Amino acid sequence: MEKIAFIGAGIMGKWMIRNLMRNGYEMTVYDVRSEAVEDLVEEGAFYRGSLADTVKKQDAVITMVTTPAVVEALYLGKGGIIENADEGTYLVDMTTTEPSLEKIIFQKAKERGLHFMDAPVTGGDTGARDGILSILAGGEEEDCEACRKVLSCMGSNINYQGPIGSGQHTKMANQILLAGILAGMAESVAYAKAHGLNTDAYYRAVSTGAAASRQLDINGPKMLEGDFSAGFFIKHFVKDMRIAAKEADAISLDLPVLKDILHEYERLADAGLNEAGMQALLKYYE
Repeated sequence: MEKIAFIGAGIMGKWMIRNLMRNGYEMTVYDVRSEAVEDLVEEGAFYRGSLADTVKKQDAVITMVTTPAVVEALYLGKGGIIENADEGTYLVDMTTTEPSLEKIIFQKAKERGLHFMDAPVTGGDTGARDGILSILAGGEEEDCEACRKVLSCMGSNINYQGPIGSGQHTKMANQILLAGILAGMAESVAYAKAHGLNTDAYYRAVSTGAAASRQLDINGPKMLEGDFSAGFFIKHFVKDMRIAAKEADAISLDLPVLKDILHEYERLADAGLNEAGMQALLKYYE
């Protein structure tokens, strides 16, 4: 593979594009906000002006966007990816979206001789910047292997999870776990502050004990300092948790902790904190 089209130049997508460029791939970029790709074009990427032109004559097309509705429009809409990509192109959706939608796209792609896989990621903006994302791949295993070199430019841990949709289901399981960790952190920090503990001493103790975790390393200090800037927006985390809750309900699986934490984040979103970082959950308790 030499030529890659990348759709979506948000907080994470921009760094993923840069890492592919650094590894020598010829990149064509597209975002509904044309201004979002101006810096990438200055750095050497190509811009074609339309989605249809972006995906033609490419070895692979990667999407990293926001919601299931956007994914559906990009792949299945008029002038979209399925309609315009050349036969044999590898299509990789790295958005966190609905597993059922990925299955529909997979079938449509297959009918046109295209290779489609779902490959959502974990690791946030820091992982995207450093090229150390964990990538959760679903689809045909041979397609994952064909794309492994490309994926390795963006992630240090490429995990094949199984048939199409498996990557998304694994991401849902990850987000459920993440929700619980963040809620525990927020309650712990709120408790420590309410009892007047020395926050430096508190953090040194909990971050080196049995409760130590990567999330505590990343977001614990931010909670203590009142830094609620986003590495991952609350609005996107709410979207992920809603998908997880929907998928659980579809098989009559009761996940009360997930539903409680989703409700807490929805309250924050309603209060105008949609674009704050996930660590702003502390404000719910304060």
